[in-house]
Amino acid sequence: MSNKTPVKIRVIYADTDAMGIVYHTNYIRWFEAGRSELFRDMGIIIKDAVTSGMNLPLTQVYCHYHHPAHYDEIVTIETQISYVKRASIKFIYVVLNETREMLLAEGYTVHACTDRNGNVTRIPECITEKILSFLSNK
Repeated sequence: MSNKTPVKIRVIYADTDAMGIVYHTNYIRWFEAGRSELFRDMGIIIKDAVTSGMNLPLTQVYCHYHHPAHYDEIVTIETQISYVKRASIKFIYVVLNETREMLLAEGYTVHACTDRNGNVTRIPECITEKILSFLSNK
């Protein structure tokens, strides 16, 4: 499936370690920012989905770090959907420098769809339709 939603983030001092290099777990936060904006582009507001009883807890995360990001740099996170299954979604992330000439990190997350009680459930049809419509229009 092909789609990309870019998100730009300026590295703040709190995101870095004593050497001014972005601390590794912040990339996972950036993945979330990319995922949230991708959903927003599809017309899916996470807050509304949670209110209606749908949750997407993380079941897998992977990140391969290629080059460090530093304080005050702008990074771009590109997010794509790899697949949508009955009860799960896989997102692919690429983190690039501001000019998009250097790959800083890449990874993925897999999310299960659960109800309010934490039981795995089918992704609501209205969400699946928005995702598939978005992917077919890209």
